[in-house]
Amino acid sequence: MYFNYFKVSLLTLGLIFCFSTEILAQGCVAIRGGSSCSTGFGNVFNLSKGEVLAGINYRHFKSFRHFRGDHEEPHRVEQGTEVINYSNLLDFNVTYGITNRLYATATLPFVHFDRSSMYEHGGNPPNGLGERHYTTAYGLADIRVGAGYWLFDPIENHSYNYAVGLGFKLPTGKHDYTDTFYNQGPDRDETREAVVDQSIQPGDGGFGITVDFQGNHFVSDHFVMSTFLYYMLNVTETNGVLTRNGNSEFSSPDQFAALLGVTYISNLKGLGIYFGGRLEGVPSSDLIGGSEGYRRPGYAVSLEPGLNFAKNNFIFNLTVPIAIYRNRIQSYADKLITQQTGEFRIGDAAFADYLINFSVAYKFGGNQQKEIEGSELEFINDSN
Repeated sequence: MYFNYFKVSLLTLGLIFCFSTEILAQGCVAIRGGSSCSTGFGNVFNLSKGEVLAGINYRHFKSFRHFRGDHEEPHRVEQGTEVINYSNLLDFNVTYGITNRLYATATLPFVHFDRSSMYEHGGNPPNGLGERHYTTAYGLADIRVGAGYWLFDPIENHSYNYAVGLGFKLPTGKHDYTDTFYNQGPDRDETREAVVDQSIQPGDGGFGITVDFQGNHFVSDHFVMSTFLYYMLNVTETNGVLTRNGNSEFSSPDQFAALLGVTYISNLKGLGIYFGGRLEGVPSSDLIGGSEGYRRPGYAVSLEPGLNFAKNNFIFNLTVPIAIYRNRIQSYADKLITQQTGEFRIGDAAFADYLINFSVAYKFGGNQQKEIEGSELEFINDSN
């Protein structure tokens, strides 16, 4: 071959591992990374029968920039009335090679959210009290399990491969989490325990079906293209939890993501440099079932630089998606009100400027050197 297949596949292992565990985390648009994910938690392009890829993925972001449509409302930050969400998400992932092409996956996610606002605690000035307080939610999020299949034999095909995956998102995360709200009641002199905002609930209360497509295309000794497509169909319409004002129930919405990028394999053994783009969001209407309930639909487009490093069966990955376009689209309810009244209606949502994502994975088990021969085996040994 004109390039070393195992050299490239080992490095891109960490890249797709990061892709598939970090998607869907942009802020008040309810795309909580800990509550949905693809089935392909690790790139098993080089995961043989009996091998295991175990990893931890941590994500952090701060959402605070308010958008209606794709128009930012900078006055919210200038006046200090913006809603600020601090999101921390930790996933424990395991991928098992059932055969050289078929794999099974599972993710155990945990989250910790802090949300501060004025409007929830007496109202924004000038008509409100202008007191900023925090609400918090944390714990187990929605567990994901699934399986995937590589379309080509990874041993025989050394230049490209693509996998399709099918999985399930289980409603294990608490979706009726409550905390303390201040300055409540008609005289704003009460402190009440109430359900926290949808964007910081650990789970969405719905049963989801996930489908994904991922792949690599090795174009030279130093460059590999990677792609990842994902959609979650939430078959639950609403989760039975009323919003804090009691006007409607929380929706359990669909979610989607698409990623495309290129990794440069440097001359430093084990080091890859990545650059790509991503699209992620929540639609106004679900593909199956109804779309009633409260949701903040929208999407973000980001540019994503990153690094990945492989050493002694460990894969380390760091990426920082930077948002370049954000759009809080009309919700299903917004569209109905617009149709009924003839006046255009659209809510707002807060988005993050960037996301910090770091993952560590370790591959073990099976007979990892069984089908590696010649110079390919020498590369693996030299890099350890």
